[in-house]
Parts: sequence; C-alpha cells; structure tokens
Amino acid sequence: MRINRPYYLDRLIKSKHNGLVKIITGIRRCGKSFLLLDIFHDHLKSTGVDESHIIEVSLDDLLYFELRDPYKMLTYIREHIVDEEQYYVILDEVQMMDKFVDVLNSLLHIHNVDVYVTGSNSRFLSSDIVTEFRGRGEQIHVYPLSFQEYCSAYSGDRRDAWKDYYTWGGLPKIMSLDDDERKEEYLHDLYKTVYLQDVLQRHRIKNEHEFEELICILASSIGGATNATKLSNTFKSVKHVNISSRTIGAYIDYLQDAFMIEKSIRFDIKGKKYINANAKHYFVDLGLRNAILDFRQQEETHIMENVIYNELRIRGYRVDVGSVVLKTTNREGNTVRKVLEVDFVANKGSKRYYIQSAYAMPTLEKETQEKRSLIASNDSFKKIIVTADDINPKRDSNGILTINILDFLLDCNSLDF
Repeated sequence: MRINRPYYLDRLIKSKHNGLVKIITGIRRCGKSFLLLDIFHDHLKSTGVDESHIIEVSLDDLLYFELRDPYKMLTYIREHIVDEEQYYVILDEVQMMDKFVDVLNSLLHIHNVDVYVTGSNSRFLSSDIVTEFRGRGEQIHVYPLSFQEYCSAYSGDRRDAWKDYYTWGGLPKIMSLDDDERKEEYLHDLYKTVYLQDVLQRHRIKNEHEFEELICILASSIGGATNATKLSNTFKSVKHVNISSRTIGAYIDYLQDAFMIEKSIRFDIKGKKYINANAKHYFVDLGLRNAILDFRQQEETHIMENVIYNELRIRGYRVDVGSVVLKTTNREGNTVRKVLEVDFVANKGSKRYYIQSAYAMPTLEKETQEKRSLIASNDSFKKIIVTADDINPKRDSNGILTINILDFLLDCNSLDF
C-alpha cells in the first residue's frame, strides 16, 4: 500500500542543493525510509535524474554490511561519482555505520553531492542531531500519518476512519493489518521491543518498572497540566514509591528525545511571557499511547485534543498552552482573579491562532463557556473552536470560528476558513 506524503516531499524538494545534510528524523516506523527510498526517489526520477546518479544504501540490509565501515562507505560513494553532474546520496539507518558524523561531513566536501539520511534508535535521537550537526545539517521531522493522509488510503466512511484513527494511530504499517487483534499485537510489540528498549538502553535506566509507570501516568493524563513535582508526589501517595522530581524530569526529557511525547508549555497571553509551571504532554502517536494503556482509556474528549495538537505540529506550528487572567467583581464588590485556559496557541512566523478543543457543545451555556477564554484574550489574532459536533463551519459576532473536527483535519487550510 502506497501512501503519499506531499507535505514532507515538498520540504525535501525545497531543501535540495542547499549545501546541508538533510536529516530525516521521527519516531520509529513513521515512514522515514519510505519517504526517501520510494517517494523522494520517484520524484528525482520524474525530474530527469538518472538512476546512476542516485546512490542509495540501506545499512540495515545485510547486503550492505561491509559499508558500515566508514572508509569503505566513502570509497563506495566516490567510486560511483564518475562525472560532474549532480548526485544524490541517500543513506538509510545511518546510525548503523561507525563514525557516521565524520562520513557525512566528508560528503559535504564533494561539490556535486546532495546528502539525505535517516536514522533510528538510541544513537540517533533529537538531542544528538542538534549537537552533532549544528550548522551543517537541516532536520526534517516526520510524524506518523495525519488524518488526511490516513483517509487517503482508507476504504470507508470518514466517521469510521476517525474512530479507527484515534484508536490505532497513524503508524503506516497499521493500514496494512486487516483485523483489530493484529493491530493491537503490532502496537504492543512495537512499544515493548522497540520504543521502550531504545530509551532504557540508551540511558541505562535501572528502575525500569517506575519508568514504565511514569509512561502510563502520562498516557492516562493527556491534556492534563502537570509537572515533575506533582508527578513525584503522585508516585509517593499512590504508588508508595519515592522518585525525585529531578529524576522524573529527566525521564520525561528522555521520552521527548525519543520522539514519543511532546511538551506544550504554558504561555501568558496578556503578559506575553512563558510561565514555568504546569505543562501538558501529548503522545506523537495515539495508537502507541492506547497500547501502553492496553486500550482501556478511550476518552474521545482527551484523545481529540491530542489529535488537534499533533495536526498543528504536523502543519509546522509551535504550540503552547494559553493562559488568560480575567479579573471580575463579586457580589461583595471585591476583585476576583480567575485564570482561564486556551487549549492551544499556535504560532508560525507572524501567524498566531487561538484554538479551543471542545468535544461537544450541546447547550448555549457550554458554548459560552468555551468561548470565554478566547474572548478574554482580547486581541486581533484568529480564534477557533474545534468540536466533534456535526456542524458546518460558522462564525459568530466576535469573529470566533467553530468547525467540526473532521473538516479541520481534512483541509490543510482549515485555520483560514
């Protein structure tokens, strides 16, 4: 089954010949290899590039075992460059080669070579990339399938697609599994044998049980604000285990580095500053999150919020949790300070959107409640409510757009309706 990834292909096309190593990152099994070896390869051929000028090496293939030696790899590539035309070097699972950073830097010295690499596991995580390739590489981060990409390969009604998507997630392999039992088994095995083991081995975590417990707590509280101190107290009161807030903070950082979760920081909209307090954590893939919890907690309310967060990140936005202080007067005439929350403050360049996730608004009172923080932000940036209610997009007298979740996800321009 072929699922095209037009957003990422466009990123790759725009990055061609920029003199940097294009480093394709993302959670394992999200489709990085297919993006380069199939989709991008086909693009190069469609633009007239000859096969002999596309040098591809999949280092997890035993056929290329010898090329895990850095000197043999450099010799192999140089032997294939026989003229002054442009060559494209694509190295998959590059972390399996010794001294891969030195090899990539060496390739940058060849004037007619454009370099693209993917990497996985504990030796090729986000913090490594920032450290090793500063100024010499461009990171193109790939997420699991968006709902739009998922629907492009789904046979059936979009409502059924939505239920499957928020249950099984967007790892591409899921699309080829034909029953729920196989999907559940695939996600369970992937979490235990790949994602979890990568982090445990890289950071030599001894308290494996407590680490897994933390992952479960984060998975069960998506959309809930928390911090390392609160989580430490939870372990003490509920699990009767002492884990310091510093250790928990480090564990969360490890999960972020492995692309399993992302953190959204609180932003004071009126004060225009970040607040070092509670943050929210979202899972990059909902199927993986559900597998961690054995598919027991399927609250569509919180899951929908996680999906919206992921969609904004896929579209290239930086996403914060908004905070608005509202001052009112009570019956006694005293000033009352109330903090309201905007689920997402999405920023990209000069664009900013305030977005509220509201699963259902069955009454006018509920609708007014959801709009309260948006109105209180009191600025000119666009304000949007995304709901599971079956409605057509509508805009009220305050300029607030209300849109159905499926319409929001299926149109990449939905923020500008």
